[in-house]
Amino acid sequence: MINNRDDRRSQFKKGIDADESRRRRTETTISLRKSKKDEGIAKRRARVVAPTTMVANDASSFAPVVHGESKREQVYTTQDIPSLMQQLYEIQQSGVMDGDKLKKIAQGFRKIMSVENNPPVHEVLKSGALPFLIQMLSLVDKPLVQFEAAWAITNIASTDQTAVIVDAGAIPPLVQLLTSANADVREQAAWCLGNVAGDSTALRDVVLAANAMQPLILNIIKPENNSLLTNCVWALSNFCRGKPQPAIGQVESAIPAIVDILRGDNEDAKIDALWALSYISDGGEEHVDAVLQSNLAPLLVEILGEESKMLTPALRTVGNIVTGNDKQTQAILDANFLERMKFLLNNERRAIKKEACWVLSNIAAGTETQIGSVLGRQGCMAQVVEMAEHATWEVRKEAIWVVSNVATGGTKYHVQSVVECGAIDSLCSLLDINDTKMLLVSLDALESILRVGQELGKDYTSFVDECDGLEKLEQLQEHQSDDVYKKAVEIIETFFGCEDEAEDENLAPTLNGDTYAFGIPQKQINESFEEECPANGHGSQPFATYNFAAV
Repeated sequence: MINNRDDRRSQFKKGIDADESRRRRTETTISLRKSKKDEGIAKRRARVVAPTTMVANDASSFAPVVHGESKREQVYTTQDIPSLMQQLYEIQQSGVMDGDKLKKIAQGFRKIMSVENNPPVHEVLKSGALPFLIQMLSLVDKPLVQFEAAWAITNIASTDQTAVIVDAGAIPPLVQLLTSANADVREQAAWCLGNVAGDSTALRDVVLAANAMQPLILNIIKPENNSLLTNCVWALSNFCRGKPQPAIGQVESAIPAIVDILRGDNEDAKIDALWALSYISDGGEEHVDAVLQSNLAPLLVEILGEESKMLTPALRTVGNIVTGNDKQTQAILDANFLERMKFLLNNERRAIKKEACWVLSNIAAGTETQIGSVLGRQGCMAQVVEMAEHATWEVRKEAIWVVSNVATGGTKYHVQSVVECGAIDSLCSLLDINDTKMLLVSLDALESILRVGQELGKDYTSFVDECDGLEKLEQLQEHQSDDVYKKAVEIIETFFGCEDEAEDENLAPTLNGDTYAFGIPQKQINESFEEECPANGHGSQPFATYNFAAV
């Protein structure tokens, strides 16, 4: 029964704005950012093994230092900080830049901060060592010193003290090191800058403003070794990461390098390159265009055909593209994306299923032709409808959006098709969920389906009633959200009539003079019973209204 709440019935409005039918990443973004093994680490602890390629100026080999393996290796602790600082002051006073001594000092500070848990970074910073380490970065003729100093600073950047090295002026010399003649120095600088950019968007912007992107890309285009390539691509992903996003002009120059990486054979680099691409594409149409201009759509769709660590960032990138305009969405469809849907919807990973439904929901927010392509993929829509009713909630929400976008944006024959897939059952199952936004999405879809049912002469209202939908709609009249209440009332009044208002109006009391009259009017009774009641006029009790004096 519809409750009499005129104050709530005024100004019915659509529950979900049409602009929301095509959705960018919001809460969906967070859930897929769990495993840094999949998407690239925002911050990396510095290496524990020195590269074997490190060569001093005198051409003598730099022996690799493996922490904890060499018995002759000196162990440094915080107790050594005063001694190391004293040596720095002595070198400063003498004015002689002794490369060997400086290397050992920088190495000492680096080892002090190389412990896995709770590195004593505060103690090192408190000692005043950071300005000396930053100065060492500029000793071009001493790459060993530069390397150890950059390594020590990287250890600081991998903690919550990243902003300290930025404020101390470390970024410009680190950017300069990206063009060092020594590959290991370049790699360590990239590692450190990647940690800084991964700390926050504010520090990322500082790195980009220091023109770090171009020298980083040069190291990616012409890497001296795989280790350098892998670390530089990881740093690149952090250069592109975070919201607010970098301006497209700051990152689009990296896209050709990313394409080359994806066509290569370095799997680790491919993963981070795809994450970088997902960050670049997660913007406006301008960002999406920059990605599509590199003809990446077929390559991205190809990656979606098999299980790998590249699957999540590739699917994320495709999802970002289809949040763009219809032409951009069509580029993904033209690359045969829908052929991958069976694999994606049946993936064991919940996050992949969720992301796949999100992509479909945005395709279904496109043109009628694009909606038709989704419905035309055999078994796809039926599976999505089933997921909207029975999947885990995170996946279910995205599947609901697919159903709703088809129901509200498709032709009446598209709507009929989604109903035949079981959409009414799924939508009615959602009418008692504790999620106001998704309730409104479901109600909008149900309203559209019922309207199409009227146009096609289909008895969809009976379907709703059989699924306990009408009962749930009536219960929604008690919902705390005015929008939900109004939408439920509107659907009931429009498609199910108001039976309670059509109840026997003759039972209602009417004022007759100064009395209230209940029952059937006397004239109507007399006319009826004079003809049909044989006892009338033969001593039977007369039929009449009962009148009570009005107070």
